[in-house]
Amino acid sequence: MTAKKRSSATLTPAQQARAAEVIKSALERFSGNFDELESAIGMYMVGHYVGWKVLVLVHSKRTVRKYEEILQIIIREEFPEEGLEATRSLALTIAKTVSNFWKVVSGEDKTIAKEDRKQFG
Repeated sequence: MTAKKRSSATLTPAQQARAAEVIKSALERFSGNFDELESAIGMYMVGHYVGWKVLVLVHSKRTVRKYEEILQIIIREEFPEEGLEATRSLALTIAKTVSNFWKVVSGEDKTIAKEDRKQFG
């Protein structure tokens, strides 16, 4: 079976320049567990494609804060609410249909199990 080809836009030149700046700066400043730096950079790159709403659904508030600190960004200012690939997030799809988005993020609405929030397809 052949995988369905998807069309995702690439980062604009301005986004590429900003990403290079954020990553370079984080690399120069960072001291600590390398896994955290690597994960923060990964979140940053994926954030362009999924948007901040998906990021706050799949990561804990504590993790988002830690990565924002490492990168010296605020995800709600850095990324769109929903990126081109946001519809592939099971958590966002469900959150949009069942309840208040922030109740899902906080865990008050338990419609989406924590382990299911990370499903992407």
